[in-house]
This record gives sequence, structure tokens and C-alpha cells, in this order.
Amino acid sequence: MLPTDDSSKVSFESSLPRTPEDLSRFVVELQQRELALKEKNNAITSSARSLEKAQQQLQDEVRQVSAQLLEERKKRESHEALARRLQKRNVLLTKERDGMRAILGSYDSELTQAEYSAQLTQRMWEAEDMVQKVHAHSSEMEAQLSQALEDLGVQKQRADTLEMELKMLRAQTSSTETSFPFCKEEVDALRLKVEELESERSRLEQEKQALEMQMERLTLQGDYNQSRTKVLHMSLNPTSMARQRQREDHDRLQGECERLRGLVHALERGGPIPADLEAAPSLPSSKEVAELRKQVESAELKNQRLKEVFQTKIQEFRKVCYTLTGYQIDVTTESQYRLTSQYAEHQSDCLIFKATGPSGSKMQLLETEFSRSVPELIELHLLQQDSIPAFLSALTIELFSRQTSI
Repeated sequence: MLPTDDSSKVSFESSLPRTPEDLSRFVVELQQRELALKEKNNAITSSARSLEKAQQQLQDEVRQVSAQLLEERKKRESHEALARRLQKRNVLLTKERDGMRAILGSYDSELTQAEYSAQLTQRMWEAEDMVQKVHAHSSEMEAQLSQALEDLGVQKQRADTLEMELKMLRAQTSSTETSFPFCKEEVDALRLKVEELESERSRLEQEKQALEMQMERLTLQGDYNQSRTKVLHMSLNPTSMARQRQREDHDRLQGECERLRGLVHALERGGPIPADLEAAPSLPSSKEVAELRKQVESAELKNQRLKEVFQTKIQEFRKVCYTLTGYQIDVTTESQYRLTSQYAEHQSDCLIFKATGPSGSKMQLLETEFSRSVPELIELHLLQQDSIPAFLSALTIELFSRQTSI
């Protein structure tokens, strides 16, 4: 980091390069310093990323071991419940077996040898079969119980192992977390340092651009090293001669402008032209000016009369067209013409044509509310016959028949 106090600014400004060589060296130093700062920034960023990645891996391992421990605890609880159910069932079967033996013993003690019958013998056989089945089922239940107890022991051992691993991981995580505050503080400090280095780099770039602009400006202004360069002044300097000619031309043009202003003022007043102005070359006399004014006035009067005649003829031509064709033609916009029939029922009933070809050789009918009311005539005369005069004639007959029928 560079110092940013006022004394450093003064020393920096005093150490600004005065020659192009000093500026080049200063720019090279700035570039080297910028590369060193970038390398340091990359190293700090990579170390911070590795620390964050290690912390994330430890957290993932802790979550995985916690999930496995929870699953093993659920399995152990289910096996313990199954073992308790099997033990209860074994006790019930043992009690049932003892009850059956007691019943058979009571039968044997009450009956004599002569009282035995075939039915009792069959029942005894059935009871013995049932007792054998009960013994087989009881042995099977005992085997299942022993297997369940073995599984339960295995699950307990695995659960204890997972608990030990979880404790070790928690201890490692806690030790990592205790060391992480220093790492986080170091990362924050490194980030602040990176930001400061970035701001310093931008400031140095701005100073570099300012120095380059200053160097270019000095070069354009003709600055040079007086200790190494000698200036030779020519006796006939082209620049001095050009400046002299420019001053002479300026004086001559200024005098001519003054003379012309005097002539304009004299002509505006209508008085005689001064001798010095009249003697100037290419300047008309007062008589010529008067004749020119009369010619302009007569040309303007003739133009006005022609406009009046043209306006009268145009109105006359429009009236004749309206009387002969029955349509009043008005120009709405460029290349668009509105036709209104003298037999129209409403003032808004009109047709609009647009000139599409060169010099108005082709006309196109635009859609209006009135044109939508005569689709049969458009279909017949425009689309099939391709004749605008036939369409206008048929429309005139149609409107005339409507008025006469009314």
C-alpha cells in the first residue's frame, strides 16, 4: 500500500517525470508494480477459496455421519421391538405347552385302562401332534429370537462405532471452527487489502493516463529538450510571409466590405450614389437600379394575374367535371383523391382513390364506409372487368335510381 497522506501527495507531485525518458521509466515501474499486486491478489484469493472448500467438506462429512447414525438408531429400535415381541410370543407358547401337558396328565390320572376308547386314543394322538408342532414352532421362534439378538448386538456395535466417529468428527469440527475465526478474520483482512490494492491500481492507471496525455500535449505544443536540441530560425520564414499575406488580404477585404456597406445604405435611401462608390467596378448605376425595380414589379404583377387566371380556370374546370361526370374531385393528400357523387344520400358518402402507377397511370380504390355498401359493383366492374369508369357510371345510375324511386 502507498501512503495517502498530504506529504506523500506532495512528494509524488514533486517526483513527476519532466522528460519522456522519465515518463517511460515511471510507466514501466507502475506496470511492474501492478503485476506484483495482481499476483499477490491471486495468491490470497486461492488460499481463501481452499480454506472455504475444506470447511465445506468437513461440514458435508458431519452431515453424512449424522444421517447414518440416525438410520442405525432407527434400525436398532426396530430390532429391539422385534426381539421384545418374539420374547412375549415365546412366553405365551411355553405357557400353552405347559397347559396342554397338565390337561393330558389329568386325563391320564382320571381314566383307567378299561375306560380307554378309540376316540380318546385319537384325541391323544392329535394332542401329541399338536405338542410336537408347538415344540417345532417354539424352537423356530427361539432361533429367530437368537438371530434377532445377534443382529441387535451387531447394530449396537455399529451404532457405538458411528457414535465414536461422530464424536471425533465433532471434535475435529469444533477445533476447525475454533481456528476458523482467525482464518475468517485473515480472509476479511485480505479482502480489504485486495480492495485497497484495486483502488490504488485504478488511481495509478488514471495518473498514468494523465501523464501520457500531458506528454502528448507537450509534444504537440512543440516542447523539446533545450539541452539537446538547437532551434535554427530562417531569414525568409514561410510562416512570417504567410502571416503578412493574411494581414494584407484581411485589410483589403475589410475595405471592400466598408465600401459595399456604403453602397447598400445609399441604395436603401434612394439618393444618388457617391462618386467613389459609383466609380467602383461591377457596380450598377442608379438608373439601372430603377429599371431593374420596374422590371421586378411588372413581373410580380404579371405573376399575380396569371395566378388569378389559373385559379379561375381551375374552378371552371372543376365545375365542368362535376356537371359532366356527376362527381366532385378533391385532393386530400399527396396521390389521394376523394370523389363525391352529386346523387349521394349523405355528405360523408365518398370514394377515395390512390395513384399507384407512374404519373397516376394506375388507381387503387381505398376502403371507406361508403365503398363497403356497394360490394356487388366493386366485384363486377373493378375485380372482374377492371374498369373504373364503368364502376363510377354504374354507381351513378344506382344512386340516381335510389333518389328517383324515393
